[in-house]
Amino acid sequence: MKLAFFITAAVILLAACGQSSGTSNDGRLTLEQAPTDVAAIYKSNCIRCHAIDLSGKMGDVTNLQYVHERLSEEEIIERITNGGKTMPAFKERLSEQEIAALAAWLANQQ
Repeated sequence: MKLAFFITAAVILLAACGQSSGTSNDGRLTLEQAPTDVAAIYKSNCIRCHAIDLSGKMGDVTNLQYVHERLSEEEIIERITNGGKTMPAFKERLSEQEIAALAAWLANQQ
């Protein structure tokens, strides 16, 4: 009986170790592990230009897969809020809380 318990516990622990933190094996950010609310914001506002895989394959649109290596959370908030080069400003479309949640997810990938 004790052996069955330990085997079950070991299986559960090993399964938990393999869960993703939101990035692929190569450190690339993915949408799959984003919090539900953040994924919804991204799908409603960002996907058209930055693509489902965050690659930004449309013209000179920024690839977001490694944005956490290039920009701080504050810089991402600024970019989403006020736009940049070809990116429109989202301060009229998204609340400060939505922008903050999206920026936190983009910036805090390890």
